[in-house]
Amino acid sequence: MQAVKMYTTAVCPYCVRAKQLLKARGVEQIEELRIDADPAARQQMMALTGRRTVPQIFIGQTHVGGYDDLVALDGRGQLMPLLGAA
Repeated sequence: MQAVKMYTTAVCPYCVRAKQLLKARGVEQIEELRIDADPAARQQMMALTGRRTVPQIFIGQTHVGGYDDLVALDGRGQLMPLLGAA
């Protein structure tokens, strides 16, 4: 299974929902980078994604986007293949 990395904050309901969806799809470990606790992580996230909102989700080297993007990917049946890609 691909590594999952997510930029989050402490009080983000969409971050919680994204983690729930990923865990429901079999993801056991999510690397969380808290941008509210680490200003450098916020700058890194913005440089990588061009976005300021959380969550910002990466599966392997692929930037999925935010929660709505993750749900759309799952709805198209493309989440599981991406998670399983080697």
